[in-house]
Amino acid sequence: FYILACVFALFVLFLYGPILTVILLSFQGPTGGLTFPMRGVSLHWFFDLFEQQAVGDIWGSFARSIRLGGIVMLITVVFSFLAGLAFRRRFWGAGSVFYIAVASLIMPSVVVSLGIGSMFELLGIERNWYSSALGAHLSWTLPFGLLIMFAVFNRFDPAYEEAARDLGASGWQTIRYVVLPIVLPSLIGVALFGFTLSYDEIARTSQSVGALNTLPLELQAMQTTATTPVIYALGALTTGLSLAVVLCCLLLVTVMQPRPPRLRRGPWR
Repeated sequence: FYILACVFALFVLFLYGPILTVILLSFQGPTGGLTFPMRGVSLHWFFDLFEQQAVGDIWGSFARSIRLGGIVMLITVVFSFLAGLAFRRRFWGAGSVFYIAVASLIMPSVVVSLGIGSMFELLGIERNWYSSALGAHLSWTLPFGLLIMFAVFNRFDPAYEEAARDLGASGWQTIRYVVLPIVLPSLIGVALFGFTLSYDEIARTSQSVGALNTLPLELQAMQTTATTPVIYALGALTTGLSLAVVLCCLLLVTVMQPRPPRLRRGPWR
């Protein structure tokens, strides 16, 4: 037990130690640097983050990452749900479609990014976050969304749909009032998964985004130019935002969980 506990503690330290280090260094004083030991404790670099920076386009790249992540999340949820419905029944070429859809998971991300960027250059289309980078991110998020929805629908009981049709519900009404409420927590998970995978993606964005960086690429570029802990303040802020999104989604799933009706207690007869 103690050996396994030590291994687990080392794993947790390795996993969350860098995050804690960034958060700690972001609370340094005005004379703080990029390494330990800390020089004072203050919120100076968080306030400095909202001022004009000498290098980098922090807020522009942050806005692009948020917009790109939101679009990727929406497309991933819609296509994953529809694909999950479609693959419930066997159709001609289903196996080929499945393997084509998940093939991008086994390809190196840099190769995918380079291929998409080269294709856009060959076609004479300008690379941008809403075109080439969007396609690169979807090649990463859609396979995960498909696999999640396949697992959900594999254990979905069709008796619920049969009962709805027996009561006179149409196909759309069955999906709207029966299927969607049951799989909605899983769809929230797919949405959260798609957003986070897109928000922190670097390799598939590097060659496909064009001249305007997303936030991860901007942070990577600032590592060689930034000489103040403002980059740590940005990391701490984005980490807090990510945790807030995760907690909101977990709260939403908890609220949507069905609760058994309360039975009134009457006098025994």
